Amino acid sequence: MTSPLSPAGAPAPAFPRLALALLATAQLIIALDSTIIFVALHEMGAQLHINAQQLQWIVSGYTVAFGGCLLLGGRAADLLGRRRIYRLGMALFALASLIGGFSNSAWLLIAARAVQGIGAALLFPATLALINTLYAEGAPRNRALAIWSMASAGGLALGTLLGGVLTQSFGWASVLLVIVPFAGGCALLGGWWLPRDPAPLAGRSFDLAGCVTVTLGGSLLVTTLVQGPEWGWLAPRTLICLVISAVMLAAFVQIERRSRDPLMQFSLLRLRSLRAAMLLTMLFMSSYGVQYYFLALYYQDGYGWSALQAGLAFLPPTLVCTFGIRIAERMLARRSPRQVLTVGMLAGAVGIAAVAVALPYGATYWALLPGIVVLSLGQGITWTAMWIVAGQGVPAAQQGVASGMAATAQQIGGALGLALLVMLANAGRGSAGASSDAALQGMIHAQYGAALFALLGVGVALWLRSQEDDATLQPACATER
Repeated sequence: MTSPLSPAGAPAPAFPRLALALLATAQLIIALDSTIIFVALHEMGAQLHINAQQLQWIVSGYTVAFGGCLLLGGRAADLLGRRRIYRLGMALFALASLIGGFSNSAWLLIAARAVQGIGAALLFPATLALINTLYAEGAPRNRALAIWSMASAGGLALGTLLGGVLTQSFGWASVLLVIVPFAGGCALLGGWWLPRDPAPLAGRSFDLAGCVTVTLGGSLLVTTLVQGPEWGWLAPRTLICLVISAVMLAAFVQIERRSRDPLMQFSLLRLRSLRAAMLLTMLFMSSYGVQYYFLALYYQDGYGWSALQAGLAFLPPTLVCTFGIRIAERMLARRSPRQVLTVGMLAGAVGIAAVAVALPYGATYWALLPGIVVLSLGQGITWTAMWIVAGQGVPAAQQGVASGMAATAQQIGGALGLALLVMLANAGRGSAGASSDAALQGMIHAQYGAALFALLGVGVALWLRSQEDDATLQPACATER
């Protein structure tokens, strides 16, 4: 059964609005979980006697597992069924959040966060693949992606605010336990509101060797990028980890070339739209994605604001970002993704640079507001458009892996971009304290670096061509498994 909302051959959801609500909730939970933890870190460290390095891994454990398992999640969604993997990802999220909330040691908490990351790596490509296969390309899909994007923006804002309120009222465990009923409920409702998975294609294999090498290699690469600033980029363990990850990823490429049913179709990389989307997701995270890190630090170390005040400061940009998502939906009805992305990334470059100029004078927040409004509009416009580009011209059977490829690039871009900008921020700091003039000036330099990444994104957007050009390559992708 198909409907006007669904691409030809794809099962139509019996409850399209309820199905979209589940898909949007998945993105809200992923975004919420990435920010709700920040405000609770101080209390976690005090109550569980966690040192600074372990505290960092409460954040990094999620990032590493998420970034390293995305291709695995995309393959599982394509091979085992998107609804099935959606429900499994939600169940893992609920279970890990429950265990994390009752943790009494640092390592159990870090392990729970890592399992949350695996759940997110299953959810993200499955959710995006469901949107790209259940809703027809054009206005229906753009509308679905806009709602999905708004849920993401809402999760980021809700995370900073809810994290402060819950931690202050109920303790650090509440920031994990609050996720349990939502994730558990979605896992159950997915069995009713999402369409049944089609029968698996005959002759498909899971490509275990490819899964192992890319998951281990990708996880080690993200780990090294996260830890690089602390270990030192030329430290022996950094270099060893980089070499091992490079060997594993090179082995993955060789395995895929010889496999009868590879995990990743290298023919997908012939699609300029997917290549551009992967570059854009990297640059998006290296520009827009680092704002929470540097601005949260500057608000507290430079202005002396509390963690809750810093969290509240992110509410206005999130509301503006949501408005930017609505603007993107309307622009995409009249303009090409190439034009929309150019506007979005250019707004990011201008807005981030304006914030950098205003930071020394922004203790009252008003000086920062013009730049924050511009960059937040650009963030909303770019987020929706780049995921539309990631799905263009990709055969339905490979939407999960393609989404995983773009999301993996996003996570690597976030880790690498943050590592480079932290290195830039600390270049002239020496042994000065976090609130010293040198440290604060370093964070301003990092903001200018983020603006430069956004400007590079403008170049990538201009490199895009029309969807019709890429469509000529689709048959080649569709005939290869």
